Amino acid sequence: MNIKEFGTQNSQTIIFLHGGGLSWWNYREEALSLSKHYHIVIPLLDGHAGCDADFKSISENADRIISFIYRNCNGNVLLIAGLSLGAQILTDILSKHENICQYAVIESACIIPSKITSFLLEPSVSSSFFLIKKKWFAKMQFRYLHLKNELFDDYYKDTCLISKENMIRFLKSSTEYKLSENIKNCRCQKIRIIAGSKEALKILKSARLLNKILPNSTLEIKDGLYHGEYSINKPELYSEELLDMLALFEADNKDRFELP
Repeated sequence: MNIKEFGTQNSQTIIFLHGGGLSWWNYREEALSLSKHYHIVIPLLDGHAGCDADFKSISENADRIISFIYRNCNGNVLLIAGLSLGAQILTDILSKHENICQYAVIESACIIPSKITSFLLEPSVSSSFFLIKKKWFAKMQFRYLHLKNELFDDYYKDTCLISKENMIRFLKSSTEYKLSENIKNCRCQKIRIIAGSKEALKILKSARLLNKILPNSTLEIKDGLYHGEYSINKPELYSEELLDMLALFEADNKDRFELP
């Protein structure tokens, strides 16, 4: 599995799982900021630019990340965060290994499958895929995603490197994704579930369902934000709130185990 790595001198590891159709730059600014304190790992998800394998399923991608954590991090990391497809992969990881991380951030995950959308995806992508490398079309898609302008070159370059087959596979897997019942056994100390107030109703409903299912979770609806805007367009806020969360719970654990 190919990765981008920052802050290798630090002992505690944070893993970021980027969104579908994006790449490591989804979390670039967070990685640069947080690498002062933590070891940051950003896997290049299967089927995406720079990866070393075609996309087969959310479950298989989750298994590859779990194997990486066991090989390189003694089976446990401080925190795993994911956006959209990356957040779905994260929930699959948490359902398979209840103690694989101490903290998690699940942003804009959809856990409500749609058979109709899945059925329509392949013909839709197949008929329009030839437009992907057209810059005018890419700019139109980019505006629809509400990403900040300075990311367009990264977006365009990496989107052009995704094959039609991989794009169909990860989009279909995302729309068909169903949460495992084993997720309720997750033993994270703290899970933040996040969505933007301007996201699709299915994402907002998914966020509320996850909050009900997951122990030790909190729900945050970010006012005025679209899909992915929190981690992509607000990296300073994202990093600040993540550091605040870690500091709060590390202090709480220290107090809990200190002798009076």
